[in-house]
Amino acid sequence: MKRLRASCNIWILLILITGLASGCVSRYDGEQKLRDLDFTVVDREDEPEELSTMIEGEKGHPFQILYADQGQLYLAEGYGEQPTTGYSVAVRELYETENTIHIRTNLLGPEKGEDIKEITTFPYVVVQLGYIDKDVLFD
Repeated sequence: MKRLRASCNIWILLILITGLASGCVSRYDGEQKLRDLDFTVVDREDEPEELSTMIEGEKGHPFQILYADQGQLYLAEGYGEQPTTGYSVAVRELYETENTIHIRTNLLGPEKGEDIKEITTFPYVVVQLGYIDKDVLFD
């Protein structure tokens, strides 16, 4: 009887997890891109001080940070610790749908023939755009 009850509990748990997971995924399924968003890649020295502090605390591992200040929205994405110099982060897409803002970035490795140093680096990118009150998805 105990074995049957435990087995039933596991099945119920799996059904609930599956239902919740599919509900979360389908929330944004099928949304059409409304428009590409204009943005600026922010230089390190131009980052808001509070955002820089947040990034400094997170840079050792992959992170995604949203920061809003004075009518501007900042999206930061980092790829954690990398073993050498030469890494950078490129913004592939930044667009708006009816309910969300989507940002897609890529970690780019050192180019062939590039002079690299065996120094730990923490590549990340910060983009700035006008504030939009929508959920942000880092894809």
